[in-house]
Amino acid sequence: MRNKDIKTLEFDRILEMLAEQAMSEQAKNCILELRPYLNEGEAKHKMQETTEARCILESIGTPPLSSMKEVGKLMVLLMKDAMLVPEQLVSLAQFLTSCKRMKGYLKKAELFDSGVAYYGNSINDLSELIEEIEKAIRNGAVDDGASPQLKNIRRKIEGIGTQIKVKLDNLLRSKREWFADAYVATRNGRYTLPVKKEYKNQISGTVIDASQSGNTYFIEPSAVNKLQEELAVLCIEEDNEIRKILYTLTALVEENAQHIHINMEAMEALDVIFAKAKLSQNMQAIPVELTTKRSIVIKAGRHPLLDQKIAVPLDFQIGDGIEGVIITGPNTGGKTVALKTVGLLSMMAQSGLHLPIGEGSEVCMHNVILCDIGDGQSITENLSTFSSHITNIIEILSIANNESLVLLDELGSGTDPAEGMGIAVAVLEELKNKKCLFVATTHYPEIKEFAKHTEGLINAKMAFDRESLQPIYKLEIGEAGESCALYIAKRLGFPPHMLQRAYSQVYGDGGGRQPYSYNQAQAQADFKVETTSELTAKRQESNAIQKQIPKPQQGRSSRFNMGDSVMVYPQKLIGIVYQSADEKGEVIVQIKGKKQFVNHKRLKLLAPASELYPSDYDFSIVFDTVENRKARRDISKKHNPDVIITYENEDDFK
Repeated sequence: MRNKDIKTLEFDRILEMLAEQAMSEQAKNCILELRPYLNEGEAKHKMQETTEARCILESIGTPPLSSMKEVGKLMVLLMKDAMLVPEQLVSLAQFLTSCKRMKGYLKKAELFDSGVAYYGNSINDLSELIEEIEKAIRNGAVDDGASPQLKNIRRKIEGIGTQIKVKLDNLLRSKREWFADAYVATRNGRYTLPVKKEYKNQISGTVIDASQSGNTYFIEPSAVNKLQEELAVLCIEEDNEIRKILYTLTALVEENAQHIHINMEAMEALDVIFAKAKLSQNMQAIPVELTTKRSIVIKAGRHPLLDQKIAVPLDFQIGDGIEGVIITGPNTGGKTVALKTVGLLSMMAQSGLHLPIGEGSEVCMHNVILCDIGDGQSITENLSTFSSHITNIIEILSIANNESLVLLDELGSGTDPAEGMGIAVAVLEELKNKKCLFVATTHYPEIKEFAKHTEGLINAKMAFDRESLQPIYKLEIGEAGESCALYIAKRLGFPPHMLQRAYSQVYGDGGGRQPYSYNQAQAQADFKVETTSELTAKRQESNAIQKQIPKPQQGRSSRFNMGDSVMVYPQKLIGIVYQSADEKGEVIVQIKGKKQFVNHKRLKLLAPASELYPSDYDFSIVFDTVENRKARRDISKKHNPDVIITYENEDDFK
């Protein structure tokens, strides 16, 4: 997809809304880079993940995801043989605790037979590492109980510190007039007395520091020098012991680095998936059917960036022999919004997001969604509105093919009407020849006629209430609309003789097409139908999600049979069941030609063997080698001592 189309359709704003639902920066960055998937299977899988996560979210509650703050940085430091500090170890312990809680959360979600739930199998429970960190680190520092040696050293430090304070307190009380304050001060890690400038020579000792004014000197008396030296040695021993403890913890983290990386990947993936579910919940959206059939059906679709309380639902359909829809109608009537809604909802669906639509909608896959919307003027490139349109349309025509969706707003505008109309017709004809799906808005009556008489094209209009002079914002496919400019001018008091002149200029005096053929009563009836449709859509939306909730299934281990096609999590590999589960719940699955034991909890049934093979199918074709099958045929005919049938070693399965 072109970046300018993503911005034009405001898909980037949807991604920003989605990123706000994520917890970690890693997930937010991944979301902002999200683009529509071009593979149908992948797009459907991502859509299904969103549906499953929405079901889990509404059934169990908010998942215990982690912000993973600082975890990525400390893992990089490990690669540089750096020592982790207490703050980093605390962050890591908090992350691993979140992983443990997430694993338990997803264990509950397995009741719904959801593929998302089995991400929990790839999360490693590192409880022992958490315990070691929490035992050694308290309140962001290495705790006394981290080691017996550290506890003993700190006890000695505390004892000597008390002795020093007692001696200094005695000196303070005996010569009170010498000191600026009646307390023992600590400067540069040493105990000192705050001596007035005029008495500094009265005390034998070392000047450690002085006040900013110079009136107070912080002196370490000679009487405590020996104790201070002992204290300094103990502080060095303390620092060495702390570093020893931190290096030991760092080594323990390094031993589990691979498991931590796997947990980070799983938590990031889950953060993205549940962000989609939260956005779906906020939008009151539902999953949509994705298909490669060149058809789009939108029922009661709402533009996700508009106020959902006042936005008029859009009903739109293209395909089944209709390749192009030409939308006409008055200015501010909602043509551009309708155009953007079709494009944006298609992008969202192809990105695995739920849509704010009604039940029964479907969206087809596109290799690219191309649009020309807005005036696109550029001062730096010296492009006028018309030039920018043509430049963009030329590029669109060079890219578009039979798998593309093209959206063109005010086609042919910005230049002489006659020439603009001619260019518009030429562009529409070229798009039709390319057999892509396209939607265009226009005011030109000639283009309406072109669409009316061209196979594969259909007109549509944005309805307009002539009584209130207000647009209804309802798209009606099958009938061309009008700008209603003359009607509006008449209702607003435009002079009759000027109105007649304008009418003659546009439609001629000989009758011809009547500009006011739209009946007021019909407009009111349409408005009434819209209201009913709106209520119906809301009822459909309120029930749609419930229909998406998969029912819990029992006996997972017993429902896998030979020949079943399954997906193996968390690698998401496709395999074929070779042997049903044993008493431990282990199923033998052939993956890429090799048979492996896989726990039944890691398997999801894609298609049973009964749907893939005839009832009398010879599975040795799938599971046996050519040599073994030939040997079996020889044995069935006669005994041959030279024939050898080779069986795989059971150890190879593990």
